[in-house]
Amino acid sequence: MQCIQRQPKRTRSEELLHNEKSKKVTRLNVKLLGMEGDTDLQFLLVGGDLLKVRSSSWKKTRFYKLQEDCQTMWHESKKTFKSNQTFSIKDISAVRAGRQSEGLRKNTEAPVEGRCFSIIFKGRRKNLDLMASSEEEAKQWVTSLEKIMSNTENLNSQQKTEHWIFNCLRKADKNSDDKLSLKELKDFLHQINIEVDDEYAEKLFQECDQSKCGHLVGDEIEHFYSLLTHRQEIDTIYGEYAKTTGFMSAENLLEFLIIEQREEATLADAHRLINKYELDDKAKEKQLMTQDGFLMYLHMPEGLVLNPTHKAVHQDMSQPLNHYFISSSHNTYLMEDQLKGPSSTEAYARALIKGCRCVELDCWDGSDGEPVIYHGYTLTSKILFKDTIKAIKEYAFKTSDYPVILSLENHCSVEQQRVMAQHMSSILGSALLTSPLGDRMPTDFPSPEELKGRFLVKGKRLTKLEACFGPEETAVDDGSLTEEEDDKEEEEEEKKKAKEGKKLKLAKELSDMVIYCKSVNFNGFQDAKDNLGFYEMSSFKERKAVALAEESANSYIHHNVDKLSRIYPAGSRTDSSNYNPVPLWNAGCQIVSLNFQTSCNDMDVNQGRFLTNGKTGYVLKPAYMRDRGSEFDPITLTTGPWLQHKTLHIMIISAQQLPKVNQKKTSIVDALVKVEIHGVPADTAEKQTPYIGNNGFNPMWNDNFKFDVYVPELALVRFVVEDHDSVTNNDFVGQFTVPFTSLQMGTLVVVPFTSLQMGTLVVIPFTSLQMGKLVVIPFTSLQMGTLLVIQFTSLQMGKLVVIPFTSLQMGTLVVIPFTSLPMGTLVVIPFTSLQMGTLVVIPFTSLQMGTLVVIPCHSLVYR
Repeated sequence: MQCIQRQPKRTRSEELLHNEKSKKVTRLNVKLLGMEGDTDLQFLLVGGDLLKVRSSSWKKTRFYKLQEDCQTMWHESKKTFKSNQTFSIKDISAVRAGRQSEGLRKNTEAPVEGRCFSIIFKGRRKNLDLMASSEEEAKQWVTSLEKIMSNTENLNSQQKTEHWIFNCLRKADKNSDDKLSLKELKDFLHQINIEVDDEYAEKLFQECDQSKCGHLVGDEIEHFYSLLTHRQEIDTIYGEYAKTTGFMSAENLLEFLIIEQREEATLADAHRLINKYELDDKAKEKQLMTQDGFLMYLHMPEGLVLNPTHKAVHQDMSQPLNHYFISSSHNTYLMEDQLKGPSSTEAYARALIKGCRCVELDCWDGSDGEPVIYHGYTLTSKILFKDTIKAIKEYAFKTSDYPVILSLENHCSVEQQRVMAQHMSSILGSALLTSPLGDRMPTDFPSPEELKGRFLVKGKRLTKLEACFGPEETAVDDGSLTEEEDDKEEEEEEKKKAKEGKKLKLAKELSDMVIYCKSVNFNGFQDAKDNLGFYEMSSFKERKAVALAEESANSYIHHNVDKLSRIYPAGSRTDSSNYNPVPLWNAGCQIVSLNFQTSCNDMDVNQGRFLTNGKTGYVLKPAYMRDRGSEFDPITLTTGPWLQHKTLHIMIISAQQLPKVNQKKTSIVDALVKVEIHGVPADTAEKQTPYIGNNGFNPMWNDNFKFDVYVPELALVRFVVEDHDSVTNNDFVGQFTVPFTSLQMGTLVVVPFTSLQMGTLVVIPFTSLQMGKLVVIPFTSLQMGTLLVIQFTSLQMGKLVVIPFTSLQMGTLVVIPFTSLPMGTLVVIPFTSLQMGTLVVIPFTSLQMGTLVVIPCHSLVYR
């Protein structure tokens, strides 16, 4: 057993010195965050006691405060071996005032409502339920935390980088003497995800140690920082257009916008970007953009891979409801697996905040006459139906104003069904749709626009919708209906159940709340066309739906032109895993329900599908999927309006500040990038870069990919960053999924979605490159006939210089003294005996000051 070494107690003078340095670090961080003099931030830095609530019997006082990095909350723990007593501000999803969490409602009384608040974390981490000593103090905590979260979220890329690197440097300075020794420099490089050999680290240290005193201090640390954050790829792009005394004029920027970004921009647009993003006031006065301002622009919405005009609602929202793909959740109440995991109203809040518009409620008889929600016949915990409806009302329209569908899986007795109806009516009030819109029987669905702010109930109904407009005496009382099959049994068992005609007693009060989403069994496409109303919809097991989408795709599309279809995961997915939603979207299915609590590739693609159109949870289907006469078949593509062949050229350039997947000190990311196309089978493809070993800080690939996309309106592009592992599966680092039609062309920055630390990925479409432009490419990715040009400024000690054969002339011997090379020029090598595809490789270390670079032809090596 390892001994625990106590830190020696500081003397009085050492304690004063430590506190003064801590205050200095805090002041610098506050300045970097632009929050000087902010009282809310000062409140968090001072900290205070809060009552941590875990259960009705476990309520203990703990001290909480913001650490000097202004990004990490520290809390007191009484556990002897507790190692992690902190959490990052970036890990917080929301701060909720009052007794809004399930834990606080259950474990505290109503009179302390104003003293309570909850910190909601991203992912599956449990909520932190807290109680302050007074209502005023609770408000102060909520206000202060929300402000620091907002400020952190709104930092620009440069501010985030500076803040992060500054605090990594501070952590590396073990003895807090404001100096960096060689050992501390190596520790710092590990912290920021770079592995270098001792020789290179020592050379870097000596280059910065201009005072030759054995440590870096002051300006030397700043020089080290500038070397570390230098962006060669940005130098290349900026230098190509900075034609006005080394800066970009508005005319230069306009040229960049038109040629590289493929924008229909004007000079006024260029002036607007300079005024908005230029950091240097003197440059701004002259309407010039510096490289720092250019980098700032690339990291802002105008420079992101997602077309900024698609972030807001940009689609026609007046089409019938079934003409949209609808973001949908399966077993929404579950936080984890399907067998023994906890059920929680928090799961509904999280799904709705993500833009989900169809949530599922599995309803069963509970004690004391109150229906409950849980996964029947399992060990999952139970939550009250009325608490769930309250949570849904609270969070339904925070992200999207468009309608929410309550999909009821009803297993309750008639008596408790009446209680369900009463709760929905009293809690949701007029927002609950209880009759068709208009004064006559509709022939089609209303639109999402007409249903804004409304709740629709999906479930069984005793009568046809036409009964709403019939004589009062035709109304029926409670009745029995055949219950829909569930996917929890084997095929033979299901057939047996169907034959037996399992019955469900249905309360009229609940039945009458089902208007546009009446659940019925599916008996074939022809039967549905002949016998079902537009409002009668079926739920399909995953396997059944996939089979229909593969074997009868065109018939499925026609079915979904008139009706709604809901798909749900197989009952065998007890771990809450997901299935691929893309084939079901390709068949026009609107409500493709996934386990929102599970982060995975399929959920990433789902969130990418609904990333655009204001994150409303509604995406308009292509016109050919809304046409009753459509001949579109995603499996066997034929000529039609859906066939719009596009060629996508992408260059993956570099990444910045990728997070560590393994938090061990010695663990460094071996980064690679995958680009995936998800769509019809003919479009589905995946390509990846080589991995860059031991560099998660600023890996560069400069790898080119080409994809053919035939049905762009259904295609999604997914960028994935992984940590290469030669023994096991690669570790996920981050991803970003975007609809193909929402891509911006040009020199772009893709920000992978990840709940970890900051990380950016620079992507440039290869179609914007011209002959002679500078392209930096790793030696490992060279192919026959590749055009390679490398700037002298990009050479690093010990690296290989790859020279383009295309820039050489036959029979010419070009000799250049090393000392006369200006920054940015090319090293050109004789071509006299080169053959096509031959690469000239020169170790940089062999170059000497003042000598001539002459390479004999017999030394050429074919790779």
